[in-house]
Amino acid sequence: MVTWIVVGVVLFAVVVLALAVRPVLARLPRLRRAALALQRRQADAEALRSAAEVLQERAVALQERVTVAQERTALIKARRGK
Repeated sequence: MVTWIVVGVVLFAVVVLALAVRPVLARLPRLRRAALALQRRQADAEALRSAAEVLQERAVALQERVTVAQERTALIKARRGK
């Protein structure tokens, strides 16, 4: 008698587990597509980050050139003023 009760409880638990897992398994393809889309967006973001770093380096170099040009302009103006 106890054996049948234990078997019944185990079978009920298995059925409940299967019913709980079923919606998750049904969503797996959509979740996989979403994960792939997120990975693609991450790769795009990494590429944009790399491009932004290159632009930042170019901006710093350009700023240095502007500073040098301003110093030269100030020096030329100072020489003309004398």
